[in-house]
Amino acid sequence: MGVNGWVKNLDDGRVEAVFEGDTETVKAMVKWCQKGSPSAMVNEVLTVEEIAQNIKGFNILYS
Repeated sequence: MGVNGWVKNLDDGRVEAVFEGDTETVKAMVKWCQKGSPSAMVNEVLTVEEIAQNIKGFNILYS
C-alpha cells in the first residue's frame, strides 16, 4: 500500500506493526487492518502515534 515499516506475528496470536508514510496512506493501512486478510479474525486494532524512525521499505519480521 506504499507504507514503510514492519509487521510481525506475536506468540500470543496478536500482530504488531509499524507503519510510516504520508498521513492518508497510513490511515488507509490502519483501516485495512481493521478488517484484515480473508483468513484473519480481527477483534481489535489499537493505534499509538510515535515519532517516525525513517524506516525504508517494508519487512515481515519473525520472532
